[in-house]
Amino acid sequence: MGATNNHYISLKNRKEDEQPREKLMQKGANALSDAELLAILISSGTKERSAIDLARDILLLADNSLHQLGRLSLKELQQTKGIGIARAITIAAALELGRRRQINEGLQQKQISGSSDAASICIPLMQDLAHEVFYVLYLSRSNKLIKTAQISSGGISGTVADPRMILKEAILLQASQIILAHNHPSGNLKPSDADKQLTQKIKSGAAMMDIQLIDHLIIADTRFYSFADEGLL
Repeated sequence: MGATNNHYISLKNRKEDEQPREKLMQKGANALSDAELLAILISSGTKERSAIDLARDILLLADNSLHQLGRLSLKELQQTKGIGIARAITIAAALELGRRRQINEGLQQKQISGSSDAASICIPLMQDLAHEVFYVLYLSRSNKLIKTAQISSGGISGTVADPRMILKEAILLQASQIILAHNHPSGNLKPSDADKQLTQKIKSGAAMMDIQLIDHLIIADTRFYSFADEGLL
Protein backbone atom coordinates (compact mmCIF):
# COMPACT_ATOMS: atom_id res chain seq x y z
CA MET A 1 0.00 0.00 0.00
CA GLY A 2 1.09 3.55 -0.16
CA ALA A 3 3.24 5.20 -2.79
CA THR A 4 6.94 5.54 -2.32
CA ASN A 5 8.53 8.98 -2.27
CA ASN A 6 11.50 8.05 -4.49
CA HIS A 7 10.69 11.02 -6.72
CA TYR A 8 10.27 13.45 -3.84
CA ILE A 9 12.32 16.61 -4.37
CA SER A 10 13.27 18.67 -1.34
CA LEU A 11 12.24 22.32 -1.13
CA LYS A 12 15.91 23.32 -1.11
CA ASN A 13 16.54 21.42 -4.35
CA ARG A 14 13.41 22.86 -5.92
CA LYS A 15 14.65 26.38 -5.25
CA GLU A 16 18.09 25.56 -6.67
CA ASP A 17 16.48 24.07 -9.79
CA GLU A 18 14.47 27.24 -10.35
CA GLN A 19 17.47 29.57 -10.10
CA PRO A 20 18.91 28.93 -13.60
CA ARG A 21 15.50 29.55 -15.21
CA GLU A 22 15.06 32.82 -13.32
CA LYS A 23 18.59 33.89 -14.22
CA LEU A 24 17.96 33.15 -17.91
CA MET A 25 14.73 35.18 -17.89
CA GLN A 26 16.39 38.12 -16.16
CA LYS A 27 19.83 38.17 -17.79
CA GLY A 28 19.61 35.99 -20.91
CA ALA A 29 21.12 32.61 -21.80
CA ASN A 30 24.60 34.06 -22.24
CA ALA A 31 24.78 34.82 -18.52
CA LEU A 32 24.44 31.17 -17.53
CA SER A 33 27.29 28.75 -16.92
CA ASP A 34 27.50 25.42 -18.73
CA ALA A 35 26.24 23.68 -15.59
CA GLU A 36 23.26 26.04 -15.29
CA LEU A 37 22.25 25.53 -18.93
CA LEU A 38 22.56 21.78 -18.50
CA ALA A 39 20.49 21.96 -15.31
CA ILE A 40 17.62 23.55 -17.26
CA LEU A 41 17.67 20.55 -19.62
CA ILE A 42 17.69 18.14 -16.66
CA SER A 43 14.72 20.12 -15.29
CA SER A 44 14.62 18.77 -11.73
CA GLY A 45 16.90 17.09 -9.26
CA THR A 46 16.48 14.17 -6.89
CA LYS A 47 15.83 14.03 -3.16
CA GLU A 48 19.56 14.20 -2.49
CA ARG A 49 20.85 16.39 -5.32
CA SER A 50 19.63 19.40 -7.27
CA ALA A 51 19.59 19.59 -11.05
CA ILE A 52 22.69 21.80 -10.89
CA ASP A 53 24.48 19.11 -8.85
CA LEU A 54 23.55 16.52 -11.47
CA ALA A 55 24.71 18.85 -14.24
CA ARG A 56 28.08 19.27 -12.54
CA ASP A 57 28.38 15.49 -12.20
CA ILE A 58 27.77 15.08 -15.93
CA LEU A 59 30.32 17.75 -16.79
CA LEU A 60 32.86 15.99 -14.57
CA LEU A 61 32.16 12.82 -16.52
CA ALA A 62 33.11 14.82 -19.64
CA ASP A 63 36.19 16.40 -18.00
CA ASN A 64 34.30 19.72 -17.93
CA SER A 65 34.51 19.86 -21.72
CA LEU A 66 31.46 20.51 -23.90
CA HIS A 67 33.36 18.88 -26.74
CA GLN A 68 33.76 15.67 -24.72
CA LEU A 69 30.15 15.96 -23.57
CA GLY A 70 29.06 15.82 -27.20
CA ARG A 71 30.84 12.48 -27.56
CA LEU A 72 29.09 10.77 -24.63
CA SER A 73 26.59 8.06 -25.53
CA LEU A 74 23.20 7.68 -23.89
CA LYS A 75 24.58 4.85 -21.74
CA GLU A 76 27.53 6.98 -20.64
CA LEU A 77 25.25 9.86 -19.67
CA GLN A 78 23.23 7.47 -17.57
CA GLN A 79 26.31 6.60 -15.52
CA THR A 80 25.48 9.73 -13.52
CA LYS A 81 23.13 8.77 -10.69
CA GLY A 82 19.83 10.54 -11.21
CA ILE A 83 20.10 10.63 -15.01
CA GLY A 84 17.74 8.15 -16.63
CA ILE A 85 17.09 7.48 -20.28
CA ALA A 86 14.60 10.38 -20.68
CA ARG A 87 17.05 12.96 -19.34
CA ALA A 88 19.92 11.44 -21.32
CA ILE A 89 17.85 11.72 -24.52
CA THR A 90 17.00 15.37 -23.76
CA ILE A 91 20.68 16.23 -23.32
CA ALA A 92 21.71 14.34 -26.47
CA ALA A 93 18.98 16.06 -28.51
CA ALA A 94 20.04 19.52 -27.32
CA LEU A 95 23.68 18.83 -28.18
CA GLU A 96 22.68 17.58 -31.63
CA LEU A 97 20.66 20.76 -32.28
CA GLY A 98 23.72 22.83 -31.38
CA ARG A 99 25.88 20.77 -33.71
CA ARG A 100 23.40 21.12 -36.58
CA ARG A 101 23.22 24.87 -36.09
CA GLN A 102 27.01 25.03 -36.34
CA ILE A 103 26.94 22.92 -39.52
CA ASN A 104 24.25 25.09 -41.10
CA GLU A 105 26.17 28.26 -40.36
CA GLY A 106 29.20 26.85 -42.20
CA LEU A 107 27.15 25.65 -45.15
CA GLN A 108 25.55 29.07 -45.60
CA GLN A 109 28.88 30.47 -46.76
CA LYS A 110 28.71 31.56 -50.37
CA GLN A 111 32.39 31.13 -51.09
CA ILE A 112 35.38 29.22 -49.73
CA SER A 113 38.28 31.65 -49.68
CA GLY A 114 40.73 29.67 -47.55
CA SER A 115 41.35 26.74 -45.25
CA SER A 116 39.53 28.35 -42.30
CA ASP A 117 36.33 28.67 -44.37
CA ALA A 118 36.51 24.99 -45.32
CA ALA A 119 37.30 24.03 -41.72
CA SER A 120 34.23 25.89 -40.45
CA ILE A 121 32.15 23.47 -42.52
CA CYS A 122 34.10 20.30 -41.76
CA ILE A 123 34.79 20.64 -38.02
CA PRO A 124 31.12 20.44 -36.92
CA LEU A 125 30.66 17.38 -39.14
CA MET A 126 33.56 15.48 -37.59
CA GLN A 127 34.59 16.82 -34.20
CA ASP A 128 32.40 14.54 -32.06
CA LEU A 129 33.01 11.31 -33.98
CA ALA A 130 34.95 8.38 -32.53
CA HIS A 131 35.52 6.88 -36.00
CA GLU A 132 37.04 8.22 -39.22
CA VAL A 133 34.94 9.73 -41.98
CA PHE A 134 35.96 11.17 -45.33
CA TYR A 135 34.24 14.20 -46.89
CA VAL A 136 34.65 16.14 -50.10
CA LEU A 137 33.65 19.75 -50.71
CA TYR A 138 32.77 20.36 -54.35
CA LEU A 139 33.29 23.93 -55.58
CA SER A 140 32.65 25.98 -58.69
CA ARG A 141 35.43 27.83 -60.47
CA SER A 142 34.52 30.94 -58.46
CA ASN A 143 34.96 29.03 -55.16
CA LYS A 144 31.23 28.72 -54.48
CA LEU A 145 30.27 25.61 -52.54
CA ILE A 146 28.15 23.28 -54.68
CA LYS A 147 27.88 20.29 -52.36
CA THR A 148 29.36 18.67 -49.25
CA ALA A 149 29.42 14.88 -49.52
CA GLN A 150 30.44 12.11 -47.16
CA ILE A 151 32.39 9.60 -49.22
CA SER A 152 33.06 6.94 -46.62
CA SER A 153 32.90 6.05 -42.95
CA GLY A 154 35.32 3.68 -41.29
CA GLY A 155 36.77 2.51 -38.01
CA ILE A 156 38.84 4.16 -35.32
CA SER A 157 42.09 3.89 -37.29
CA GLY A 158 41.05 4.65 -40.83
CA THR A 159 38.57 4.85 -43.66
CA VAL A 160 38.76 4.22 -47.39
CA ALA A 161 38.23 6.94 -50.00
CA ASP A 162 37.78 5.82 -53.61
CA PRO A 163 39.27 8.42 -55.99
CA ARG A 164 36.99 7.21 -58.80
CA MET A 165 33.87 7.87 -56.73
CA ILE A 166 35.15 11.31 -55.74
CA LEU A 167 35.95 12.36 -59.31
CA LYS A 168 32.78 10.84 -60.75
CA GLU A 169 30.71 13.02 -58.40
CA ALA A 170 32.79 16.07 -59.35
CA ILE A 171 32.00 15.50 -63.03
CA LEU A 172 28.29 15.00 -62.35
CA LEU A 173 28.20 18.23 -60.33
CA GLN A 174 30.34 20.06 -62.92
CA ALA A 175 32.67 21.06 -60.09
CA SER A 176 35.93 22.76 -61.03
CA GLN A 177 37.59 22.39 -57.64
CA ILE A 178 37.50 19.99 -54.71
CA ILE A 179 38.62 19.98 -51.08
CA LEU A 180 39.22 16.71 -49.27
CA ALA A 181 38.67 16.37 -45.54
CA HIS A 182 38.88 13.56 -43.01
CA ASN A 183 39.21 13.32 -39.24
CA HIS A 184 41.71 11.76 -36.87
CA PRO A 185 39.74 10.62 -33.78
CA SER A 186 43.08 10.11 -31.98
CA GLY A 187 43.55 13.88 -31.89
CA ASN A 188 46.81 13.70 -33.85
CA LEU A 189 46.82 16.28 -36.66
CA LYS A 190 49.94 14.93 -38.39
CA PRO A 191 49.15 13.44 -41.84
CA SER A 192 50.17 9.81 -42.31
CA ASP A 193 52.08 8.52 -45.32
CA ALA A 194 48.79 7.00 -46.52
CA ASP A 195 47.13 10.43 -46.25
CA LYS A 196 49.89 11.98 -48.37
CA GLN A 197 49.78 9.22 -50.97
CA LEU A 198 46.00 9.39 -51.32
CA THR A 199 46.15 13.18 -51.67
CA GLN A 200 48.67 12.99 -54.52
CA LYS A 201 46.71 10.20 -56.21
CA ILE A 202 43.50 12.21 -56.20
CA LYS A 203 45.33 15.39 -57.21
CA SER A 204 46.83 13.66 -60.26
CA GLY A 205 43.55 12.05 -61.28
CA ALA A 206 41.65 15.32 -60.86
CA ALA A 207 44.18 17.24 -62.96
CA MET A 208 43.60 14.88 -65.88
CA MET A 209 39.94 15.95 -65.80
CA ASP A 210 40.73 19.65 -65.43
CA ILE A 211 39.59 19.59 -61.79
CA GLN A 212 41.82 21.20 -59.18
CA LEU A 213 42.41 19.75 -55.74
CA ILE A 214 42.88 22.92 -53.68
CA ASP A 215 43.23 21.48 -50.17
CA HIS A 216 43.05 18.45 -47.92
CA LEU A 217 42.06 19.04 -44.29
CA ILE A 218 42.69 16.78 -41.34
CA ILE A 219 40.29 17.46 -38.47
CA ALA A 220 41.13 16.62 -34.85
CA ASP A 221 38.59 17.84 -32.31
CA THR A 222 38.20 21.56 -33.05
CA ARG A 223 41.61 21.92 -34.73
CA PHE A 224 42.62 21.33 -38.33
CA TYR A 225 45.66 20.74 -40.52
CA SER A 226 45.70 22.11 -44.07
CA PHE A 227 47.84 20.49 -46.78
CA ALA A 228 47.64 23.72 -48.78
CA ASP A 229 48.74 25.93 -45.85
CA GLU A 230 51.64 23.59 -45.16
CA GLY A 231 52.81 23.61 -48.79
CA LEU A 232 52.01 19.94 -49.44
CA LEU A 233 49.98 20.66 -52.56
